[in-house]
Amino acid sequence: MITNSTASDRATAPPRRRPMSAFEARVSLVLALASQASALSQRLLVDTATEAVKYVFPKRFESRNLEEALMAVPDLETVNFTVLSRTDRYEIREVEPYFIAETIMPGKTGFDFNGASQSFNVLAEYLFGKNTTKEKMEMTTPVLTRKGQSVGEKMEMTTPVITKRLEDQDKWQMSFVMPSKYGANLPVPKDPSVRIKEVPRKITAVLAFSGFATDEEVKRRESKLREALKSDRQFQIKEGATVEIAQYNPPFTLPFQRRNEIALEVERKEN
Repeated sequence: MITNSTASDRATAPPRRRPMSAFEARVSLVLALASQASALSQRLLVDTATEAVKYVFPKRFESRNLEEALMAVPDLETVNFTVLSRTDRYEIREVEPYFIAETIMPGKTGFDFNGASQSFNVLAEYLFGKNTTKEKMEMTTPVLTRKGQSVGEKMEMTTPVITKRLEDQDKWQMSFVMPSKYGANLPVPKDPSVRIKEVPRKITAVLAFSGFATDEEVKRRESKLREALKSDRQFQIKEGATVEIAQYNPPFTLPFQRRNEIALEVERKEN
């Protein structure tokens, strides 16, 4: 038996939707994309603010004088060390092992602006993706510049940058300290000029200074540190040790707030 639909049945039936016009479809798409862009912008803003806080509210090392009291470094991961002793001119540190990415610097000085910029960019490209995997990571500090003995995945940037002079080639090397969470499992650089190395545990004598690191200033500070260490009762400069310079701050930091360090590897004196 077939029954006719009642008025109430017809009243409760869902209304048929009118097909969306091409214009309405375009407007809907634009609104959806705008909503997604807004959400992305908010996330980027939060990420940017998070990174900015690390520079706006820096951390400070224990200071021995007014110069060091004014220095500030970004609140980023850095090399781990233990202070063994401290004088009014320098401190002795036991530095934990760490990994670096390094590259040879062009030119004959370690602090030539063009050479330093070129080397920094090569290492930054490796750090931020020019490698076998591509993962973005947080930055670290400091950047090291080191005088050495003759001899993609986007990652956290480290500091110091190290610049090292090769005694037999009259060349310097710049290095980035690698984020500790990777250990030895670092991605392979795509640029053959970038090398990954492990720095073993060591003891260093460190002298801090503000301002900008120049070749002349580094020579002057190194001379002062070597002279001061002659009077140290426990430690002496290790044979063949060459100077290492750590720079903790980005370029826009005021000179009196910049923290630079001169370091020489030392060893305990025999009794």
